[in-house]
Amino acid sequence: MEHRQLGYSGLKVPVLSFGTGTFGGVGDFKALGDTDVKEATHLVDICLDNGVTMFDSADMYSNGLAEKILGAAIKGRRDKVLISTKATFRMGDGPNDVGSSRQ
Repeated sequence: MEHRQLGYSGLKVPVLSFGTGTFGGVGDFKALGDTDVKEATHLVDICLDNGVTMFDSADMYSNGLAEKILGAAIKGRRDKVLISTKATFRMGDGPNDVGSSRQ
């Protein structure tokens, strides 16, 4: 797998990453898929066997379930993967339930 440096960080990342939008299947994300922990673990295995070590997620994917499933799927292998996630989407009705603030 080809890797490239991420800006000036010194971190090398693979040119391909695996998105976890199908993990969980809650709410609007049901239309994308409903991958459970067993299936996610199998997909992570395939990725790692082929040099894909970066996984993308977001707190809003299936109301946080995608991140939980990814966590279970990489259990015991956290040192072998990179995780990128987005955490600025609205997750509730409160005034501080959105954005990337110090809170």
